[in-house]
Amino acid sequence: MNAYIYLAIAITAEVIGTTALKAVDGFSKPLPLALVIVGYGTAFWMLSLVMKSIPVGVTYAIWSGLGIVMISIAALFLYDQKLDLPALLGMGLIIAGVLVIQLFSSTTGH
Repeated sequence: MNAYIYLAIAITAEVIGTTALKAVDGFSKPLPLALVIVGYGTAFWMLSLVMKSIPVGVTYAIWSGLGIVMISIAALFLYDQKLDLPALLGMGLIIAGVLVIQLFSSTTGH
């Protein structure tokens, strides 16, 4: 399977796990806790597969950058977290950074 598909799965799993983390409520709610455990377990498993063909720095930059943006969007809808202009601008810069890596870096493994 393509490393970027594994990376997309890793990012999605991490977003699910991190988003559910807020709902765990001190480990008192089993369903969100299960989502956290499965989400992070899947994310790290997929990351280990990604790093067979994409360098660790590039993998982590894409994983963490897109994860930040996606978690912020999920929190906006699920937890009514407001995103002000500086937050939106910062996320735009993160996305721009990921695009620069993908489009112009020779270390991305493709």
